[in-house]
Amino acid sequence: MKVQANCVVSIHYRLTNESGEELDSSAGQDPLSYLHGTNSLIPGLETALTGQAAGDKLQVTVQPADAYGDVNPELVQTVPISAFDTPENVKAGVQFQAQGPDGQVQLITVQEVTDDGVTINANHPLAGQVLHFDVTIEAVREASAEEIDHGHAH
Repeated sequence: MKVQANCVVSIHYRLTNESGEELDSSAGQDPLSYLHGTNSLIPGLETALTGQAAGDKLQVTVQPADAYGDVNPELVQTVPISAFDTPENVKAGVQFQAQGPDGQVQLITVQEVTDDGVTINANHPLAGQVLHFDVTIEAVREASAEEIDHGHAH
């Protein structure tokens, strides 16, 4: 069976950046299973997997536009330290969740803390990066009606 919409696909993967640094991997874990065609993966990876079959191995390079987008400078801003409930915990590199304008959860990263305030970045941590995936397709099967109805693999 080939990877197509409404299939549950199980993959092992290794994700690296342009300099070869490993960013994520499924090694030593169960494969990642997802419902194909539901935007469960970044678009560039999902497109590359379409038409593949169990046992296939592929290397995929995904440009920012087909991953987490380019860095949006409007999502970087400086706010007063008083905006934080526990200012003593606010340090560069700390990440926290906030509610975005559409009600979705956003991951915010503290970039810098100065006397002038706290510079925060609401861009995805991988925004603007070219991503490299080494993928092995472990299994492909038809999704159940319940999985299709719920929009994810069970």
